[in-house]
Amino acid sequence: MRPNQVAPWELRIGDLRVYYDVEEQPEHVVLIRAVGLKAHNQVWIGNEAIDL
Repeated sequence: MRPNQVAPWELRIGDLRVYYDVEEQPEHVVLIRAVGLKAHNQVWIGNEAIDL
């Protein structure tokens, strides 16, 4: 898997993509960076298409 430009981690749920980061210090926190909809070779986040 190639690194993506949105966040270091990606969760796939059907056509949805959730991009997130995890901070461990000073305590464990999950930061949601973006939620998008995958269509073919693009993910739509808001009105912006990101090519994969």
